[in-house]
Amino acid sequence: MTDPYREIDPAALDLARSLLANSRHASLAVIVAPGQPMVTLIALGQDLCGRPLSLISGLAAHTQALMHTPACSLLLREPGAKGDALSHPRLTLLAQAQIIPRSDAQHDRRAAHYVQQNPKAKLYLGLGDFTFVQFQVDHALLNAGFGKAYRMTAADLGI
Repeated sequence: MTDPYREIDPAALDLARSLLANSRHASLAVIVAPGQPMVTLIALGQDLCGRPLSLISGLAAHTQALMHTPACSLLLREPGAKGDALSHPRLTLLAQAQIIPRSDAQHDRRAAHYVQQNPKAKLYLGLGDFTFVQFQVDHALLNAGFGKAYRMTAADLGI
């Protein structure tokens, strides 16, 4: 079997970076218990360095799972107006989650930046159980359409 991944080209890099910069939601896959994966939908933004960031509740099952097992995956996609959803571009990020305590020195600056991207998050920032989680991307897989698969590093993505 041949390697299904193409060599990275400028168009693939632009598409992957665009998905990363503009996606405001992601499917988050976590391990809730050995052999028990779970997928949920989260709001998404970028931290001050462009890395994926979310504001999550400490009461949520996915937060508890990330605190126990930080390995996770995020699926970012641009829904198309029409057609087969599987033909639209999507970026899978394989990452390690880092829960950032509210006491972190950059919390207010991070919160202001995040609210610019996700204005409705302002409501959740006032709730004591919400905190930020930053995703350290190990590598990424871009599906740019049928037969257009690319393997990328965090450095390729600029993060």
